[in-house]
Amino acid sequence: MARVLQAPPKFLPAEWDIANKMQCASSESQKSRSERTIAESQRLLDEIEKTTQKTQSDVNKKIEQRQEEIKFWRQELDNKLEQIVHETEVLLTFKTRLEKSLESCKEPLVIAQKCLLNRQRRAGIDLVHDEVEQELVKEAEVLQGVIALLGRTLEQTNEQIRLNRSTKYNLEMDLKDKFTALMIDDYCASLTNNTPDIRYADNAVKIEGNFVSPEDWIDFSNINVEKADKQRNNSLALRALIDGILSQTANDMRKQCEMVNVAFRNRVMEVKDAKHKLETLLAMRQCAALPSVGFVKVMNETASQEKNIAALRKAIADKEGPVKVAQTRLEARNHRPNVELCYDTVQYRLISEVQEITKNVQRLKDTLAQAETELKGLRRQQLSLEEEIQLKENTLYIDEVLCMQMRESVYINNF
Repeated sequence: MARVLQAPPKFLPAEWDIANKMQCASSESQKSRSERTIAESQRLLDEIEKTTQKTQSDVNKKIEQRQEEIKFWRQELDNKLEQIVHETEVLLTFKTRLEKSLESCKEPLVIAQKCLLNRQRRAGIDLVHDEVEQELVKEAEVLQGVIALLGRTLEQTNEQIRLNRSTKYNLEMDLKDKFTALMIDDYCASLTNNTPDIRYADNAVKIEGNFVSPEDWIDFSNINVEKADKQRNNSLALRALIDGILSQTANDMRKQCEMVNVAFRNRVMEVKDAKHKLETLLAMRQCAALPSVGFVKVMNETASQEKNIAALRKAIADKEGPVKVAQTRLEARNHRPNVELCYDTVQYRLISEVQEITKNVQRLKDTLAQAETELKGLRRQQLSLEEEIQLKENTLYIDEVLCMQMRESVYINNF
């Protein structure tokens, strides 16, 4: 108990003096350190404030530069979009021209094919592979070739329109993204240290995998611009090609159509001329049925031969009386009695007369047979001529009425 209540140890005056001096020195040292810390802190505050302001100012300039870049590319994309939209609209009008031209080829082709089918109804020798048929076949081939060419060109045009629209879509999507990015950067440019809605966003500093480099960003829009230029140039070249094709095909069809029409007119003239000659040979009495060419000499060989035959038959019949008279006389004189049955000059002349008449009658009969043969030939020839004229009339009806009148509706337009 006595040890617990023991008095604390006492220091020597020298120790007390040393302790006071050490306390004073420690206080001075702490004060110096504090002053240095304050000075360093003030310097650091100034430095960081300047750095922060400079960095923020640099960021603001970068945002402004980025805004200008986006505006530049947006303008470029907008120009290309306007060009490709206009080019697509123009190309659509060319597509319509192609469709109209293609549709207009169908009727001439049908008419050409109908003409070929109608001309198959020509008969006999008139079913000839003439110039008209050659030109009609050529016209059908030309029209079929034009239809095939226009069809391929229309397919090519549809594909170009699809490519133009695909390019338009890419430009619109790029423009949409540029518009959104510009709105975001405009918002960022408007932010200040005193803006009410600024906040901490710790995760914002993380760079995720879907970020692209500035070079890739430029390349993306540049590729869209280059594609737009390429498709526009392709479209321009295609329009020039379509113009040339429409003009050339229309000229080809018009030229071949005229060739067919000329061939038809020439053929109709030839057939009419042949028909007129046949009618003249046939010596038809209905002169009004013949073309009006002044006086027409009417030959009727058949009627003349019929008259000739009638005359021959009458001549043969007329010889029956003389023959009967001569033979009756001969028979009567054969009954003369005895020596009166003399072969006198009368008897001789009567026998000579019978022989002469008989010979002449035979000559008349031979001539009659020949005349009848010639008449049959004339009638056959007349029938042949009539049939040939009917063939010509049928051919004229087919060519002049059915075909040429049908072809009057053919008109080749320039689209």
